[in-house]
Amino acid sequence: MSSDHFHFPRSTPESQGIASSGILAFIEALETGRKNTHPLDAVQSIMILRHGKVVAEGWWEPYNPEFPHMLFSLSKSFTSSAIGLAVAEGLLSVDDPVLKFFPDDAPENPSANLKAMTVKHLLSMNTGHHEDTTGAVWRGDDDNWPRTFLSLPVEHEPGTWFVYNTAATYMLSAIISQLTGEFLIDYLRPRLFDPLGIENPVWDADPQGRSIGGSGLHITTEGIARFVQMYLQQGEWNGQHILTPEWVAEATAAHSDNSNTQSNPDWTVGYGYQFWRCRHNAYRGDGAFGQYGLVLPEQDAAIAITSGLRDMQEILDLVWKHLLPAMHDEALPDDPAAQEALATKLKRLMLPVPAGEPSSSKAASLAGKTFTLAENDFGARTVAVDAADDTVTLTLVAEGTNRDTLSVTAGFGSWRAGRSAGRGHGDEPVAASAAWTDPDTLEVRVCFTESETCPIFRIRVGDGERITLEVDPNVAWGNATATTIEGVAQG
Repeated sequence: MSSDHFHFPRSTPESQGIASSGILAFIEALETGRKNTHPLDAVQSIMILRHGKVVAEGWWEPYNPEFPHMLFSLSKSFTSSAIGLAVAEGLLSVDDPVLKFFPDDAPENPSANLKAMTVKHLLSMNTGHHEDTTGAVWRGDDDNWPRTFLSLPVEHEPGTWFVYNTAATYMLSAIISQLTGEFLIDYLRPRLFDPLGIENPVWDADPQGRSIGGSGLHITTEGIARFVQMYLQQGEWNGQHILTPEWVAEATAAHSDNSNTQSNPDWTVGYGYQFWRCRHNAYRGDGAFGQYGLVLPEQDAAIAITSGLRDMQEILDLVWKHLLPAMHDEALPDDPAAQEALATKLKRLMLPVPAGEPSSSKAASLAGKTFTLAENDFGARTVAVDAADDTVTLTLVAEGTNRDTLSVTAGFGSWRAGRSAGRGHGDEPVAASAAWTDPDTLEVRVCFTESETCPIFRIRVGDGERITLEVDPNVAWGNATATTIEGVAQG
Protein backbone atom coordinates (compact mmCIF):
# COMPACT_ATOMS: atom_id res chain seq x y z
CA MET A 1 0.00 0.00 0.00
CA SER A 2 1.41 3.37 -0.94
CA SER A 3 1.98 6.11 1.61
CA ASP A 4 0.09 8.42 -0.78
CA HIS A 5 -3.13 7.60 1.09
CA PHE A 6 -1.96 9.61 4.08
CA HIS A 7 0.19 12.67 4.59
CA PHE A 8 0.85 14.26 7.94
CA PRO A 9 -0.74 17.70 7.98
CA ARG A 10 1.75 20.50 8.59
CA SER A 11 1.10 23.35 10.97
CA THR A 12 2.76 26.34 12.54
CA PRO A 13 4.04 25.53 16.02
CA GLU A 14 2.03 28.29 17.68
CA SER A 15 -1.29 27.04 16.34
CA GLN A 16 -0.53 23.73 18.09
CA GLY A 17 0.52 25.40 21.32
CA ILE A 18 4.31 25.28 20.89
CA ALA A 19 6.57 28.30 20.81
CA SER A 20 8.69 28.40 17.65
CA SER A 21 11.42 30.03 19.71
CA GLY A 22 11.55 26.94 21.94
CA ILE A 23 11.92 24.61 18.95
CA LEU A 24 14.63 26.86 17.51
CA ALA A 25 16.49 26.82 20.83
CA PHE A 26 16.26 23.03 20.81
CA ILE A 27 17.64 22.73 17.27
CA GLU A 28 20.46 25.13 18.05
CA ALA A 29 21.28 23.23 21.23
CA LEU A 30 21.47 19.99 19.25
CA GLU A 31 24.22 21.60 17.18
CA THR A 32 26.14 23.69 19.68
CA GLY A 33 24.90 22.93 23.19
CA ARG A 34 26.27 19.40 23.56
CA LYS A 35 29.54 17.95 24.77
CA ASN A 36 30.25 16.18 21.48
CA THR A 37 33.97 15.82 20.77
CA HIS A 38 33.66 14.76 17.13
CA PRO A 39 32.39 17.09 14.37
CA LEU A 40 30.01 14.42 13.02
CA ASP A 41 28.71 13.24 16.41
CA ALA A 42 25.35 14.69 15.48
CA VAL A 43 21.61 14.43 15.03
CA GLN A 44 20.86 13.62 11.40
CA SER A 45 17.08 14.10 11.20
CA ILE A 46 14.13 15.11 13.33
CA MET A 47 10.33 15.34 13.10
CA ILE A 48 8.26 16.94 15.88
CA LEU A 49 4.49 16.32 15.98
CA ARG A 50 1.84 17.95 18.15
CA HIS A 51 -1.85 17.02 18.05
CA GLY A 52 -1.12 14.82 15.03
CA LYS A 53 0.46 17.62 12.98
CA VAL A 54 4.09 18.14 12.00
CA VAL A 55 5.24 21.42 13.52
CA ALA A 56 8.94 21.08 12.68
CA GLU A 57 11.05 18.73 10.59
CA GLY A 58 14.57 18.77 9.26
CA TRP A 59 17.33 16.68 7.79
CA TRP A 60 20.95 17.66 8.17
CA GLU A 61 22.58 17.53 4.73
CA PRO A 62 23.71 15.04 3.39
CA TYR A 63 20.78 13.13 4.97
CA ASN A 64 17.34 13.50 3.37
CA PRO A 65 13.74 12.36 3.93
CA GLU A 66 13.90 9.54 1.36
CA PHE A 67 16.77 7.66 2.98
CA PRO A 68 15.86 4.73 5.23
CA HIS A 69 17.95 4.56 8.37
CA MET A 70 19.24 1.67 10.46
CA LEU A 71 17.20 1.74 13.70
CA PHE A 72 19.24 -0.62 15.87
CA SER A 73 17.23 -1.34 19.03
CA LEU A 74 14.35 0.93 18.07
CA SER A 75 13.50 -2.16 16.00
CA LYS A 76 12.52 -3.85 19.28
CA SER A 77 9.39 -1.74 19.63
CA PHE A 78 8.17 -2.98 16.24
CA THR A 79 8.81 -6.58 17.33
CA SER A 80 6.80 -5.95 20.49
CA SER A 81 3.97 -4.70 18.30
CA ALA A 82 4.03 -7.98 16.38
CA ILE A 83 3.46 -9.84 19.64
CA GLY A 84 0.55 -7.50 20.38
CA LEU A 85 -0.96 -8.32 17.01
CA ALA A 86 -0.47 -12.05 17.57
CA VAL A 87 -2.11 -11.81 21.00
CA ALA A 88 -5.11 -10.04 19.43
CA GLU A 89 -5.32 -12.82 16.84
CA GLY A 90 -5.39 -15.43 19.59
CA LEU A 91 -2.10 -17.01 18.52
CA LEU A 92 -0.47 -16.78 21.94
CA SER A 93 -0.56 -15.23 25.41
CA VAL A 94 2.22 -13.29 27.07
CA ASP A 95 2.03 -15.87 29.85
CA ASP A 96 2.90 -18.75 27.52
CA PRO A 97 6.20 -20.46 28.37
CA VAL A 98 8.96 -19.90 25.84
CA LEU A 99 9.73 -23.62 25.65
CA LYS A 100 6.21 -24.23 24.30
CA PHE A 101 7.23 -22.82 20.94
CA PHE A 102 10.52 -24.69 20.50
CA PRO A 103 10.00 -28.36 21.38
CA ASP A 104 12.73 -29.48 18.98
CA ASP A 105 15.31 -26.95 20.19
CA ALA A 106 14.92 -27.30 23.96
CA PRO A 107 17.73 -28.85 26.02
CA GLU A 108 17.17 -32.42 27.16
CA ASN A 109 16.81 -31.42 30.80
CA PRO A 110 15.73 -27.77 30.96
CA SER A 111 16.28 -25.98 34.25
CA ALA A 112 13.43 -24.81 36.43
CA ASN A 113 14.25 -21.20 35.53
CA LEU A 114 14.16 -21.94 31.81
CA LYS A 115 10.83 -23.72 32.22
CA ALA A 116 9.48 -20.66 34.04
CA MET A 117 10.53 -18.19 31.32
CA THR A 118 7.50 -16.74 29.49
CA VAL A 119 6.85 -14.49 26.52
CA LYS A 120 6.32 -11.65 28.99
CA HIS A 121 9.82 -12.16 30.36
CA LEU A 122 11.22 -11.85 26.83
CA LEU A 123 9.20 -8.68 26.27
CA SER A 124 10.24 -7.05 29.54
CA MET A 125 13.94 -8.04 29.42
CA ASN A 126 13.51 -10.10 32.57
CA THR A 127 14.44 -13.55 31.30
CA GLY A 128 16.59 -14.41 34.30
CA HIS A 129 19.89 -14.30 32.43
CA HIS A 130 22.49 -12.53 34.51
CA GLU A 131 24.17 -11.00 31.46
CA ASP A 132 23.16 -10.16 27.90
CA THR A 133 23.14 -13.35 25.83
CA THR A 134 23.32 -11.67 22.42
CA GLY A 135 27.00 -12.25 21.74
CA ALA A 136 26.77 -15.91 22.67
CA VAL A 137 23.76 -16.39 20.38
CA TRP A 138 24.83 -14.35 17.35
CA ARG A 139 28.50 -15.31 17.35
CA GLY A 140 28.14 -18.93 18.42
CA ASP A 141 29.02 -21.95 16.31
CA ASP A 142 25.39 -23.03 15.89
CA ASP A 143 23.39 -21.20 13.22
CA ASN A 144 20.21 -22.33 14.98
CA TRP A 145 19.96 -19.30 17.24
CA PRO A 146 16.87 -20.39 19.23
CA ARG A 147 18.63 -23.61 20.18
CA THR A 148 21.69 -21.65 21.33
CA PHE A 149 19.55 -19.25 23.36
CA LEU A 150 17.74 -22.09 25.12
CA SER A 151 21.01 -23.85 25.91
CA LEU A 152 22.40 -20.94 27.96
CA PRO A 153 22.21 -20.93 31.76
CA VAL A 154 19.38 -18.93 33.34
CA GLU A 155 20.91 -17.83 36.61
CA HIS A 156 17.95 -15.96 38.13
CA GLU A 157 14.30 -16.71 38.47
CA PRO A 158 12.63 -15.00 35.48
CA GLY A 159 11.02 -11.74 36.48
CA THR A 160 13.56 -10.94 39.20
CA TRP A 161 16.56 -9.58 37.28
CA PHE A 162 16.50 -6.99 34.47
CA VAL A 163 19.21 -7.20 31.82
CA TYR A 164 19.03 -5.63 28.38
CA ASN A 165 19.15 -8.63 26.08
CA THR A 166 18.74 -8.23 22.32
CA ALA A 167 18.72 -12.01 21.86
CA ALA A 168 15.54 -12.11 23.98
CA THR A 169 13.87 -9.87 21.41
CA TYR A 170 15.16 -12.12 18.66
CA MET A 171 13.33 -14.98 20.35
CA LEU A 172 10.08 -13.01 20.00
CA SER A 173 10.73 -12.82 16.26
CA ALA A 174 11.44 -16.55 16.22
CA ILE A 175 8.16 -17.21 18.05
CA ILE A 176 6.24 -15.28 15.38
CA SER A 177 7.92 -17.44 12.75
CA GLN A 178 7.11 -20.63 14.65
CA LEU A 179 3.46 -19.65 14.98
CA THR A 180 2.83 -18.30 11.49
CA GLY A 181 5.42 -19.85 9.20
CA GLU A 182 6.38 -16.30 8.18
CA PHE A 183 9.39 -14.18 8.94
CA LEU A 184 8.61 -11.25 11.23
CA ILE A 185 8.91 -8.63 8.49
CA ASP A 186 6.43 -10.53 6.31
CA TYR A 187 4.00 -10.96 9.22
CA LEU A 188 4.14 -7.23 9.95
CA ARG A 189 3.88 -6.01 6.37
CA PRO A 190 0.07 -6.28 5.92
CA ARG A 191 -0.68 -5.68 9.60
CA LEU A 192 1.57 -2.71 10.42
CA PHE A 193 3.87 -1.46 7.68
CA ASP A 194 1.28 -1.26 4.88
CA PRO A 195 -1.48 0.37 6.96
CA LEU A 196 1.02 2.96 8.24
CA GLY A 197 2.32 3.59 4.72
CA ILE A 198 5.86 2.50 5.66
CA GLU A 199 7.24 1.53 2.27
CA ASN A 200 10.02 -0.95 1.54
CA PRO A 201 11.05 -1.85 5.09
CA VAL A 202 14.15 -4.02 5.30
CA TRP A 203 15.07 -6.20 8.27
CA ASP A 204 18.44 -7.89 8.76
CA ALA A 205 18.14 -11.64 9.23
CA ASP A 206 19.74 -14.57 11.04
CA PRO A 207 21.47 -17.43 9.15
CA GLN A 208 18.09 -19.11 8.62
CA GLY A 209 16.39 -15.98 7.27
CA ARG A 210 14.46 -14.95 10.39
CA SER A 211 14.24 -11.21 11.05
CA ILE A 212 16.65 -10.38 13.87
CA GLY A 213 13.88 -8.58 15.75
CA GLY A 214 16.05 -6.89 18.35
CA SER A 215 17.85 -4.79 15.75
CA GLY A 216 18.25 -4.48 12.02
CA LEU A 217 15.08 -2.70 10.84
CA HIS A 218 15.64 0.01 8.21
CA ILE A 219 12.92 2.63 7.61
CA THR A 220 12.72 6.39 7.11
CA THR A 221 12.39 9.07 9.76
CA GLU A 222 8.77 9.59 8.76
CA GLY A 223 8.22 5.86 9.20
CA ILE A 224 9.35 6.24 12.81
CA ALA A 225 7.06 9.25 13.20
CA ARG A 226 4.05 7.31 11.88
CA PHE A 227 4.78 4.44 14.25
CA VAL A 228 5.01 6.57 17.40
CA GLN A 229 2.04 8.71 16.41
CA MET A 230 0.02 5.51 16.10
CA TYR A 231 1.05 4.62 19.66
CA LEU A 232 0.16 8.13 20.84
CA GLN A 233 -3.29 7.53 19.29
CA GLN A 234 -3.73 4.36 21.35
CA GLY A 235 -3.10 2.09 18.38
CA GLU A 236 -5.43 3.90 15.98
CA TRP A 237 -4.32 5.01 12.53
CA ASN A 238 -6.27 6.56 9.71
CA GLY A 239 -9.60 5.36 11.07
CA GLN A 240 -8.63 1.81 12.02
CA HIS A 241 -7.06 0.21 15.06
CA ILE A 242 -3.71 -1.33 14.24
CA LEU A 243 -3.19 -2.31 17.89
CA THR A 244 -5.74 -2.44 20.67
CA PRO A 245 -5.70 0.37 23.23
CA GLU A 246 -5.27 -2.32 25.89
CA TRP A 247 -2.07 -3.58 24.27
CA VAL A 248 -0.66 -0.06 23.88
CA ALA A 249 -1.28 0.61 27.57
CA GLU A 250 0.23 -2.71 28.62
CA ALA A 251 3.25 -2.49 26.32
CA THR A 252 4.20 1.02 27.41
CA ALA A 253 3.73 0.51 31.16
CA ALA A 254 6.71 -0.33 33.37
CA HIS A 255 7.02 -4.10 33.89
CA SER A 256 10.68 -4.23 34.93
CA ASP A 257 12.69 -2.28 37.46
CA ASN A 258 15.74 -1.29 35.43
CA SER A 259 17.47 0.76 38.13
CA ASN A 260 20.16 -1.95 38.38
CA THR A 261 21.70 -1.05 35.02
CA GLN A 262 22.74 2.57 34.40
CA SER A 263 22.99 5.95 36.03
CA ASN A 264 21.42 7.86 33.10
CA PRO A 265 18.07 9.10 34.44
CA ASP A 266 15.99 8.15 31.39
CA TRP A 267 17.30 4.59 31.49
CA THR A 268 16.20 3.85 35.07
CA VAL A 269 12.52 4.86 35.09
CA GLY A 270 11.26 1.39 34.18
CA TYR A 271 11.01 -0.87 31.16
CA GLY A 272 7.87 -2.07 29.40
CA TYR A 273 7.44 -4.43 26.48
CA GLN A 274 10.44 -3.24 24.43
CA PHE A 275 9.74 0.38 25.37
CA TRP A 276 11.65 2.50 27.86
CA ARG A 277 9.77 4.61 30.35
CA CYS A 278 11.08 8.19 30.56
CA ARG A 279 10.84 11.06 32.95
CA HIS A 280 7.80 13.33 32.59
CA ASN A 281 5.53 10.31 32.07
CA ALA A 282 6.87 9.85 28.56
CA TYR A 283 8.05 6.63 26.91
CA ARG A 284 10.17 5.73 23.93
CA GLY A 285 11.72 3.14 21.72
CA ASP A 286 15.36 3.86 21.01
CA GLY A 287 18.36 2.47 19.19
CA ALA A 288 22.11 2.65 19.53
CA PHE A 289 23.79 5.91 18.61
CA GLY A 290 20.59 7.92 18.82
CA GLN A 291 17.55 6.57 16.98
CA TYR A 292 14.47 7.69 18.95
CA GLY A 293 10.72 7.28 18.76
CA LEU A 294 9.56 9.41 21.71
CA VAL A 295 5.94 9.67 22.89
CA LEU A 296 4.74 12.37 25.32
CA PRO A 297 1.10 11.45 26.12
CA GLU A 298 0.41 14.36 28.49
CA GLN A 299 1.53 16.81 25.80
CA ASP A 300 -0.08 14.88 22.89
CA ALA A 301 3.30 15.02 21.15
CA ALA A 302 5.61 12.61 19.36
CA ILE A 303 9.19 13.00 18.18
CA ALA A 304 11.24 10.95 15.69
CA ILE A 305 15.02 11.33 15.55
CA THR A 306 17.89 9.61 13.78
CA SER A 307 21.48 10.28 14.79
CA GLY A 308 25.05 9.16 15.14
CA LEU A 309 25.69 10.04 18.80
CA ARG A 310 28.02 8.97 21.57
CA ASP A 311 25.78 10.21 24.40
CA MET A 312 22.08 9.44 23.96
CA GLN A 313 21.02 10.97 27.27
CA GLU A 314 22.06 14.43 26.10
CA ILE A 315 19.32 14.56 23.48
CA LEU A 316 16.59 13.65 25.96
CA ASP A 317 17.95 16.25 28.36
CA LEU A 318 17.57 18.87 25.63
CA VAL A 319 14.00 17.74 24.89
CA TRP A 320 13.10 18.27 28.55
CA LYS A 321 15.01 21.56 28.73
CA HIS A 322 13.74 23.22 25.54
CA LEU A 323 10.75 21.46 24.01
CA LEU A 324 8.76 20.48 27.08
CA PRO A 325 8.45 24.01 28.50
CA ALA A 326 7.65 25.33 25.01
CA MET A 327 4.46 23.22 24.90
CA HIS A 328 1.24 24.80 26.15
CA ASP A 329 -2.30 23.53 26.52
CA GLU A 330 -3.79 26.18 24.26
CA ALA A 331 -2.79 27.69 20.94
CA LEU A 332 -0.34 30.56 21.17
CA PRO A 333 -0.45 33.94 19.44
CA ASP A 334 1.06 33.87 15.99
CA ASP A 335 4.78 34.75 16.00
CA PRO A 336 5.84 35.38 12.37
CA ALA A 337 9.39 36.44 13.23
CA ALA A 338 10.10 33.32 15.30
CA GLN A 339 8.39 31.11 12.72
CA GLU A 340 10.52 32.57 9.94
CA ALA A 341 13.71 32.15 11.97
CA LEU A 342 12.83 28.51 12.67
CA ALA A 343 11.89 27.80 9.04
CA THR A 344 15.14 29.35 7.83
CA LYS A 345 17.15 27.29 10.28
CA LEU A 346 15.44 24.05 9.29
CA LYS A 347 16.02 24.71 5.58
CA ARG A 348 19.75 25.26 6.11
CA LEU A 349 20.60 22.27 8.28
CA MET A 350 23.90 20.69 7.31
CA LEU A 351 26.48 18.55 9.00
CA PRO A 352 29.75 20.50 9.13
CA VAL A 353 32.21 20.16 6.27
CA PRO A 354 35.94 20.50 7.02
CA ALA A 355 37.30 24.03 7.08
CA GLY A 356 40.32 24.67 4.89
CA GLU A 357 41.54 25.05 1.33
CA PRO A 358 40.67 23.08 -1.85
CA SER A 359 44.31 22.60 -2.76
CA SER A 360 47.82 22.33 -1.35
CA SER A 361 51.31 22.09 -2.74
CA LYS A 362 51.48 18.63 -1.14
CA ALA A 363 48.68 17.31 -3.36
CA ALA A 364 51.15 16.67 -6.17
CA SER A 365 53.16 14.30 -3.94
CA LEU A 366 50.08 12.05 -3.66
CA ALA A 367 49.24 11.98 -7.38
CA GLY A 368 49.40 8.56 -8.98
CA LYS A 369 50.65 6.85 -5.83
CA THR A 370 49.27 4.00 -3.77
CA PHE A 371 50.43 3.65 -0.18
CA THR A 372 50.72 0.35 1.64
CA LEU A 373 49.36 0.63 5.16
CA ALA A 374 50.67 -0.95 8.32
CA GLU A 375 48.50 -3.68 9.83
CA ASN A 376 45.38 -2.20 11.39
CA ASP A 377 42.04 -3.13 12.95
CA PHE A 378 40.10 -1.82 9.95
CA GLY A 379 41.62 -4.37 7.58
CA ALA A 380 42.73 -1.54 5.26
CA ARG A 381 45.71 -2.58 3.14
CA THR A 382 46.29 0.35 0.80
CA VAL A 383 45.18 3.95 0.35
CA ALA A 384 45.27 6.21 -2.69
CA VAL A 385 44.25 9.84 -3.14
CA ASP A 386 43.41 11.39 -6.51
CA ALA A 387 42.92 15.16 -6.30
CA ALA A 388 41.23 17.19 -9.03
CA ASP A 389 40.28 20.85 -9.25
CA ASP A 390 37.04 20.60 -7.30
CA THR A 391 36.99 17.04 -5.94
CA VAL A 392 39.23 14.47 -4.35
CA THR A 393 38.81 10.69 -4.51
CA LEU A 394 39.87 8.58 -1.55
CA THR A 395 40.25 4.82 -2.08
CA LEU A 396 40.89 2.41 0.77
CA VAL A 397 41.40 -1.19 -0.32
CA ALA A 398 40.80 -3.96 2.21
CA GLU A 399 42.39 -6.97 0.58
CA GLY A 400 41.95 -10.44 1.97
CA THR A 401 39.45 -9.42 4.66
CA ASN A 402 35.69 -9.46 5.03
CA ARG A 403 35.67 -5.69 4.57
CA ASP A 404 34.79 -3.92 1.34
CA THR A 405 36.86 -1.43 -0.59
CA LEU A 406 35.90 2.16 0.23
CA SER A 407 36.05 4.61 -2.64
CA VAL A 408 34.49 8.04 -2.28
CA THR A 409 34.68 11.27 -4.24
CA ALA A 410 34.44 14.28 -1.97
CA GLY A 411 33.49 17.84 -2.79
CA PHE A 412 35.47 20.77 -1.42
CA GLY A 413 33.27 22.87 0.84
CA SER A 414 30.18 20.78 0.14
CA TRP A 415 28.78 17.27 0.48
CA ARG A 416 29.06 15.21 -2.69
CA ALA A 417 26.69 12.23 -2.95
CA GLY A 418 27.68 8.88 -4.40
CA ARG A 419 27.73 5.19 -3.65
CA SER A 420 30.43 3.02 -2.16
CA ALA A 421 31.12 0.02 -0.01
CA GLY A 422 33.47 0.07 2.96
CA ARG A 423 31.39 -0.98 5.95
CA GLY A 424 31.07 -4.64 5.06
CA HIS A 425 27.45 -4.17 3.94
CA GLY A 426 28.03 -3.93 0.20
CA ASP A 427 27.32 -0.93 -2.01
CA GLU A 428 25.33 1.82 -0.28
CA PRO A 429 24.72 5.59 -0.47
CA VAL A 430 27.51 7.82 0.81
CA ALA A 431 28.35 11.50 0.81
CA ALA A 432 31.78 13.03 1.32
CA SER A 433 33.38 16.41 1.82
CA ALA A 434 37.06 17.37 1.93
CA ALA A 435 39.52 20.19 2.59
CA TRP A 436 43.19 20.72 3.19
CA THR A 437 43.01 21.78 6.82
CA ASP A 438 46.69 22.76 6.71
CA PRO A 439 49.32 22.45 3.96
CA ASP A 440 50.22 18.91 5.05
CA THR A 441 46.79 17.50 5.99
CA LEU A 442 43.91 16.46 3.75
CA GLU A 443 40.70 15.74 5.69
CA VAL A 444 37.90 13.71 4.12
CA ARG A 445 34.59 13.38 5.95
CA VAL A 446 32.35 10.49 4.89
CA CYS A 447 28.71 9.82 5.79
CA PHE A 448 27.05 6.50 5.01
CA THR A 449 23.69 8.16 4.66
CA GLU A 450 21.44 5.22 5.52
CA SER A 451 23.25 4.73 8.81
CA GLU A 452 24.76 6.45 11.81
CA THR A 453 28.31 6.03 10.49
CA CYS A 454 30.30 9.18 9.61
CA PRO A 455 34.06 8.65 9.95
CA ILE A 456 36.73 11.23 9.24
CA PHE A 457 39.90 10.30 7.35
CA ARG A 458 42.95 12.55 7.73
CA ILE A 459 45.90 12.02 5.41
CA ARG A 460 49.05 13.71 6.67
CA VAL A 461 51.65 13.95 3.93
CA GLY A 462 55.29 13.47 4.80
CA ASP A 463 58.13 13.50 2.28
CA GLY A 464 56.00 12.14 -0.57
CA GLU A 465 57.00 8.57 0.15
CA ARG A 466 55.32 8.32 3.52
CA ILE A 467 51.94 9.33 4.87
CA THR A 468 50.01 8.94 8.07
CA LEU A 469 46.34 7.98 7.83
CA GLU A 470 44.15 8.83 10.81
CA VAL A 471 40.71 7.17 11.01
CA ASP A 472 38.42 9.03 13.42
CA PRO A 473 34.97 7.42 13.92
CA ASN A 474 32.00 9.48 15.07
CA VAL A 475 30.63 6.46 16.96
CA ALA A 476 31.80 2.93 17.69
CA TRP A 477 30.70 -0.11 19.65
CA GLY A 478 33.96 0.02 21.55
CA ASN A 479 36.21 2.96 22.19
CA ALA A 480 35.43 5.69 19.66
CA THR A 481 38.96 7.06 19.42
CA ALA A 482 41.04 7.92 16.39
CA THR A 483 43.48 5.33 15.03
CA THR A 484 46.73 6.33 13.32
CA ILE A 485 48.14 4.11 10.55
CA GLU A 486 51.48 4.59 8.81
CA GLY A 487 51.71 4.25 5.03
CA VAL A 488 54.60 3.81 2.60
CA ALA A 489 54.47 4.47 -1.15
CA GLN A 490 54.54 1.36 -3.31
CA GLY A 491 57.24 0.80 -5.94
